[in-house]
Amino acid sequence: MESMNSNKQETQKQRTQSAKKRAGLDYALQQQYYRKTLHKNRKFDYSVWELLLIIAICLCLFLLLLICIAISKSLLLEERVESEGSIFIVPVSVSSNENTKTKPKMEIPEWIIQDILPVNEYSRPGTKLEKVNGVVVHYIGNPGTSAEQNRNYYGELAQTHETKISSHFLIGIDGVVIQCVPLNEIAYCSNDRNSDTISIECCHPDSSGKFSKATLESLVNLLNWLADTYHLHREHIIRHHDVTGKICPKYYVNYPEEWEHLLDMVTFSP
Repeated sequence: MESMNSNKQETQKQRTQSAKKRAGLDYALQQQYYRKTLHKNRKFDYSVWELLLIIAICLCLFLLLLICIAISKSLLLEERVESEGSIFIVPVSVSSNENTKTKPKMEIPEWIIQDILPVNEYSRPGTKLEKVNGVVVHYIGNPGTSAEQNRNYYGELAQTHETKISSHFLIGIDGVVIQCVPLNEIAYCSNDRNSDTISIECCHPDSSGKFSKATLESLVNLLNWLADTYHLHREHIIRHHDVTGKICPKYYVNYPEEWEHLLDMVTFSP
């Protein structure tokens, strides 16, 4: 009987120990699982924060790049306007028969190449042209040269100081039209009429001073546009000869009927 009781106690003791072992093992497994889960979550949290930090840095760099580009464009535009004047739209003054009117803005036609001279004492003084009462037509006096060559000559005067000369427009033998001086500034071309006229210098193939067909067509187109813009009439389109008596433009002074024929091709405002 005692032996049976002893066996029962031993068995109960073993069961109790087994239960404790199982409980301890379960606890250990739970702790291990908890530690793994916590480590995984922390790792995930770190990855998310690192990703957000990278995104934030990229956005800041992108915004900084945009700001730098905007500042660069602004500085380039200011520098170009300061050295060249207005590029596409310029304020001007216009005149009619009765009085001087103001036209606030004007668009330069696409067929005019704008190669504006830098401000300098010898070819672009920067003096404002307060009103436009006419257009003076000249011939370049240097046969066979191009509009580009003469524009470059104007530009080089800032260094050579050879003379003071320029014009608002140059028309080449091939008909190309180059603007050298803004239309709200005077050019050194028409003596005492610099202060109230726009000047046009025309290239010519030979010493006769006769304009080529392409030059003549471009001159008429330019005069049409200027006459319409400034409300000019036939008497407002003059030769350099009409200002100073100089034989300029030579061919159209020697053959005044050809000058009248040229004016007949221009469309004037009513």
